[in-house]
Amino acid sequence: MTVVTKTTSAPQEPWWKNAVVYQVYPASFKDSNGDGMGDLPGITSKLDYLAQLGIDVIWICPMYDSPQYDLGYDISDYEAIYPPYGSLADMQTLIDGCHSRGMRIIVDLVINHTSHEHAWFKESRSSKTNPKRDWYIWKAPRYDPVTGERRPPNNWRSNFDGSAWTYDEATEEYYLHLFASQQPDLNWENEATRKAIYDSAMRFWLDRGVDGFRIDTVNMYSKPPGLADAPITNPAVEWQRAATEYCNGPRMHEFLTEMNAVLAPYGTTMTVGELPATPDLSKVLKYVSAAEKQLDMVFQFDVVDVGFGADHKYATTPKNFTLPQLKHAIRSTQRLITGTDAWTTAFMENHDQARSVSRFANDSPQHRVASGRMLALLNATLSGTLFVYQGQEIGMVNVPKSWGMEEYKDIESGNFYREVEARLSSSAVSAEDKEATLAKARAALQHLSRDNARVPMAWDSSNPQAGFSDVAKTWMRTHDLSPTEINVAAQLGDDASVLEFWRRMLKLRKQLPEVLVHGDFEVLDPDDHKTFKYTKTSSGKATQAFVVLNFSDDRQDFSLPEAPSGDGTGGKPWALTVSTAATPASADANQHATVLQPWEGRLYVSSPSK
Repeated sequence: MTVVTKTTSAPQEPWWKNAVVYQVYPASFKDSNGDGMGDLPGITSKLDYLAQLGIDVIWICPMYDSPQYDLGYDISDYEAIYPPYGSLADMQTLIDGCHSRGMRIIVDLVINHTSHEHAWFKESRSSKTNPKRDWYIWKAPRYDPVTGERRPPNNWRSNFDGSAWTYDEATEEYYLHLFASQQPDLNWENEATRKAIYDSAMRFWLDRGVDGFRIDTVNMYSKPPGLADAPITNPAVEWQRAATEYCNGPRMHEFLTEMNAVLAPYGTTMTVGELPATPDLSKVLKYVSAAEKQLDMVFQFDVVDVGFGADHKYATTPKNFTLPQLKHAIRSTQRLITGTDAWTTAFMENHDQARSVSRFANDSPQHRVASGRMLALLNATLSGTLFVYQGQEIGMVNVPKSWGMEEYKDIESGNFYREVEARLSSSAVSAEDKEATLAKARAALQHLSRDNARVPMAWDSSNPQAGFSDVAKTWMRTHDLSPTEINVAAQLGDDASVLEFWRRMLKLRKQLPEVLVHGDFEVLDPDDHKTFKYTKTSSGKATQAFVVLNFSDDRQDFSLPEAPSGDGTGGKPWALTVSTAATPASADANQHATVLQPWEGRLYVSSPSK
């Protein structure tokens, strides 16, 4: 990894700093063979579209062979492709296709756990004396001192609900799984295990030309000694949130240093780690400081966790947050680069998050397009490497409220809803109260479920599947609005569309990297509940930008801040560079009329002194 500091000149910057990354979820991107599921040739067929959008890097979610309990994040063979997606040859064609267009490609590195169908785990569970027994985390049961009942080794709750331990009848021990029971955790304390991971999951793909990795659950590999119980934060449930116990363990930085050494011979690779449960900035810096040589950047969860329930993601109601809370979360991720040698990321959507227009703005027909354009302006003016999730560029929204639970395919969604049903069935509640509780659970799912991001991509109005597939029965239902209103073909060439605005902003981001990609971020009026105002200042204060965003259904007045003076020779006037409104409320001779339309955003840039 290239060592950089805050004052490094632009030509020496690593390529990934100025890059725009586009995340692809293979099952839902493009079906090329008519089986109702997206595939690798389908992704390859859309590379020209992505290049024209302004994308520099393609991130492919797991395409590895898998039984698909967690839709690909349960890997049974790191060196093979899930057959419905294609073959190794198809993957090589995709890698080469990216490179021939001047783009790079990164893949998901899922190495906290494997599938229970991986050959390593099959050996591990075959007997207590198998050489690979210690490749996973096995523990003897605990027994209740009064009843003698067999119990799991601790009270940790899985990320997908229920205990984080599953009992294996054959060997009479429990194995740990921080996620689904079909995703047993690897034992990173075992050096042989780590070496096998590096060879099979990393070098195998680096040798085939991938340019780096998005590293799944990057801070969970080092488990704490003893695996003690988590604090009881919710006495009403048996299994407790334990992220504070298993995240950021004692050997995490040692393991990441080893992984960095694996990457070093391959030149200028890119790594971005998924870093949950790490609100402490000093701990984040340890992972991404250039001097530490561990990770190039991480995904912090400050922004995407806004509005989540305190004990459980879904223990909330839709839009249960304030704009000042969102501002604070964005500031937390942006300040990572201020005065440090670290780097940050900018994102509001991914395969694990609901659609940002529905979560943070207004997805009603009246305001949907304006909201999508305003959020595009927000994302494209934040510092760090920018990540765009498939469909975000056309303003895709959450699934309709009318969809029944049978349309939800994600293991997390199903487990949550079934747990609510089970809890209600064992309690004495009225039918009315039961239905009210289930309705609240469905509302939370419709607002926050991962299923919202996994609906098939909408390409055109050629068929009811919006051009994603030629067959009526797709693996997941197409969004009701995709064939008619929200698709790529309907927006291409339409200057008032979300898509064309994204294209414009990605081009502008490349034209003004010193302020839009690298600039220092400062929030103005942090307690304002209607408008979000911030400045971006380039190194040496040569250029400054001012962004104002209306997060409301009403027109809002605002004031321009004092023009920057930069070199002390006098203020540089603000120039209105971008408005998201098709016809700005201030469309007259005075470009500085300070009234915003609902969900309008504007970007002003300081111009040189005359």
